[in-house]
Amino acid sequence: MVLTIPELLGAAQITEFQQVLGSAEWIDGKATAGYLSSRTKNNAQIPEGHPVARRLGNLILDELDKNQAFIAAALPLRVLPPLFNRYTGGQAYGGHIDGAIRPVAGTPYRVRTDLSATVFLTDPAEYDGGELVIGEAGEERRVKLPAGDMVLYSGGTVHRVMPVTRGVRLAAFFWVHSMVRDDTRRTILLDLDNALQQLGRTGADQDACVRLAGVYHNLLRQWADT
Repeated sequence: MVLTIPELLGAAQITEFQQVLGSAEWIDGKATAGYLSSRTKNNAQIPEGHPVARRLGNLILDELDKNQAFIAAALPLRVLPPLFNRYTGGQAYGGHIDGAIRPVAGTPYRVRTDLSATVFLTDPAEYDGGELVIGEAGEERRVKLPAGDMVLYSGGTVHRVMPVTRGVRLAAFFWVHSMVRDDTRRTILLDLDNALQQLGRTGADQDACVRLAGVYHNLLRQWADT
């Protein structure tokens, strides 16, 4: 599943993020890379746990809590605090798969990375390259979204960031531990949820909608871990 969620952040929020990140402390992105990823990762990041990352990350978490498209697709149990990266001057990130388990900085907890997410923070016209390339079903999907939009995809997919040859690409990224770990099952539930919403808007038979809602919730009971 590769899902685009438009306008997670509004224009005023994007301006704030760009201003804050423009004067933030950046370190080598390899600081959070595993052994294999460190050989292909060339970018900069805000240090984990840095006050800037915490403040901006909490703003994103607040928006996620209100975004029904994200909740329906991800069925989140836990969301790792967002991190922030920057690509410029030809920087890129070669093909890699995100680690299956990640620690929550400053806590004893660990999170299973069922889903990966990127929130684009720079308008596409301001930089060349920088596409997020996601492998899916034997094909590759290139994603380069307007500032404020988010892409959500399976944490088990091979993905990469193409070289940024002009300008600066800013983004937030994070992982989601879903109540339903299997990607196929999450997709089935999302399709059912979307069908229910559409039927509700068209004034479909109430009894049929209730039965379909029962199918959704009974599957969720069978598949969810909380």
